[in-house]
Amino acid sequence: MNVAQQRAEAGRLRAAFEAAGGQPVECSILQPAGVFLDLYGEDIRARAYVTQDPGRGEQMLRPDFTLPVVQMHMRNGADTARYTYSGEVFRRQEDHPERASEYLQVGYEVFDGSDPAAADAEVFALFSEVLRPYGLRAATGDMGILLAAVQGLETSERRRAALLRHIWRPKRFRALIDRFSGRAAVPPTRSALLASADPMAEAGPMIGLRSQDEIAARIEALRADAAEPPLSEAQVALIDAILAVRETCVFALEHLRDIAVDLPTIGAAVEQFAQRCEAMYQRGVDVANLDFEAAYGRTSMEYYDGFVFGFYPEARPDLPAVATGGRYDALTRQLGSGASIPAVGGVIRPDILVALETEQ
Repeated sequence: MNVAQQRAEAGRLRAAFEAAGGQPVECSILQPAGVFLDLYGEDIRARAYVTQDPGRGEQMLRPDFTLPVVQMHMRNGADTARYTYSGEVFRRQEDHPERASEYLQVGYEVFDGSDPAAADAEVFALFSEVLRPYGLRAATGDMGILLAAVQGLETSERRRAALLRHIWRPKRFRALIDRFSGRAAVPPTRSALLASADPMAEAGPMIGLRSQDEIAARIEALRADAAEPPLSEAQVALIDAILAVRETCVFALEHLRDIAVDLPTIGAAVEQFAQRCEAMYQRGVDVANLDFEAAYGRTSMEYYDGFVFGFYPEARPDLPAVATGGRYDALTRQLGSGASIPAVGGVIRPDILVALETEQ
């Protein structure tokens, strides 16, 4: 593929984002691995390239721009700001080895707490405009609705935390729902372990990194979980109903308002969705024909906690998304040492745009 074409396309996109008010910023290719590991745990190692520096410790080839941009913004203590950037990111592609593991991204980020719905609409409308010549399909969702639904479940804090931790891993999330509701049986080996008066009595030599006290604490946690009453079928049905919402924004909003009658904890998130729809309409977005999927965004970066969106070439389902983005308010709290500011942004891949242009 023509690298010069990709860089030219990246320059065009970045110029459009600068014209919209984005301040150009640069981020180092080598990033401290600890930040990513603290946020995502060891799972990030399967998706990123990690190396060891004798002076700086573990470093990671930049898998993403948003984290370093958030760190920079929170360090500077600025309030409202808009940024744009471009450069290579590096991600392992174990599930899709045919895809590039190094590619360009161009992004636009908005830090503005005055009107989150307006900021969401600003970013989406801007991306829609710069991508309009390519005839892409737009998909939208809202992680905030599903997060609010889980937080409203009548279960222990431990179980809610487990579901929230795995909400971005659909298969693991479903397995937990099935286990917590009693739909799936506890594995026989675990049942025997929990039934034993002294699970450590017949243990062999201690190996690995966990101490005996840590193992004992884990067993007690499993026993406490096993004693929990199951999630009711009604609660599971409401979660399933939310995940099944896949309509245009107008009808999705109506459907979610109906669900909110039985699950009031999602009410505020649904109304934020309504405000976003109105703000998008005011910016000329055809909300009546814009797709909304309540389950959309669950396999993207884990920091999205509200509005999420993507743009796809319908004729090429083998290609990854041309653009993705969303809201990440919680990330600014995690990286801001207590301070926070609502933020939303997204990235575009120039390499896929060039590939689509070449086919035309």
